[in-house]
Amino acid sequence: MQVIIPLAGKGTRLRPHTHLIPKPLLRVAGRPVMDWVMDRLAGLDVTELIFITGHLKEQVEQYARTRYAYPGRFIEQRVQDGTAGAVNLARPHVREPVLIIFVDTVFEADLTLVRRPGLDGIIWAKEVEDYQRFGVVVRDAAGYMTRIVEKPSTPISKLANIGLYYIRDTAALWQGIDHVLTNPANKGEYYLTDAFQHMIDHGRKILTAEVGGWYDCGKLDSLLETNEILLRKGSARRREFPGVTIRDPVLIQDGVTISRSVIGPNVTLETGTTVADSRLRHVIVGAGSTIADSTLHHSMLGDRVSVKGLRGSATLGDDSEVEGERGARNGKRKARPKAKAGPMAKAKAPARGKRRPG
Repeated sequence: MQVIIPLAGKGTRLRPHTHLIPKPLLRVAGRPVMDWVMDRLAGLDVTELIFITGHLKEQVEQYARTRYAYPGRFIEQRVQDGTAGAVNLARPHVREPVLIIFVDTVFEADLTLVRRPGLDGIIWAKEVEDYQRFGVVVRDAAGYMTRIVEKPSTPISKLANIGLYYIRDTAALWQGIDHVLTNPANKGEYYLTDAFQHMIDHGRKILTAEVGGWYDCGKLDSLLETNEILLRKGSARRREFPGVTIRDPVLIQDGVTISRSVIGPNVTLETGTTVADSRLRHVIVGAGSTIADSTLHHSMLGDRVSVKGLRGSATLGDDSEVEGERGARNGKRKARPKAKAGPMAKAKAPARGKRRPG
């Protein structure tokens, strides 16, 4: 089995972090999102990984070549024409059934289903209440997909398409993609799910399988939620520091220094980071960062970030610096802007700051 991994997107909803780091390499619970996904391949007969790259492709290629033991192939998607166009780039190299994984979510799925005989494919899905936000899979009484509907207005199904597929009949897949590519694009994009619909309409059987967990990493609020879930599921690691209150779950890596602070819940501090006189909750902090005299919540800080005197939430890319000032109103401290934040740094009111370019 070959694995196709489309990851050419720019990750605009996670800027400023994705200006410098491709979205699959952003870290959640101390590890790149892509690592959590690749863990699921353990025990499967994988012969090759085919990465469809684009934004910051050199970083993806270097990381994958050094990190994963599987043979890898890298194909650049020069034109961002959608998921069908991305997967179609792998066609000349596909010689086996394929597993297609979009690596902006972490999932818990039984991938051994690929060994089940008599299937042309599998689409994994997750039951959700807010079905109107997603493409949903409609299935028959036997569990086979009948159609996919994008953001339905009525509850015809609550099974959200999570972007994980197995296709045994690859000839039918290419026929479906050819059909999609000969029709007008939808806002410049061709969708892989339309190719699946073509397969079903022409008699192919695609099983719908439910996943145990599906955790989005495509935007800041959901990334923080996923961080907490992964910490609670076993990735948490706390250390004790004199004069410091720890509220679980937290992940505090080796080489972190904390003094006179309250940490947690849902905080990840990566190696080499220093925190002093601060309160952090629902925060991810990269390696080698410094936080002092600050109160942060629902924030994500990259590597080598310096924050001082900041109150509120912030999204700061690598090598950013934000410094607030002490306020005298009602004896409380507040942050005042010293300079307008640049593209690597965003902070919500009342806090803004200055950026030090890396």
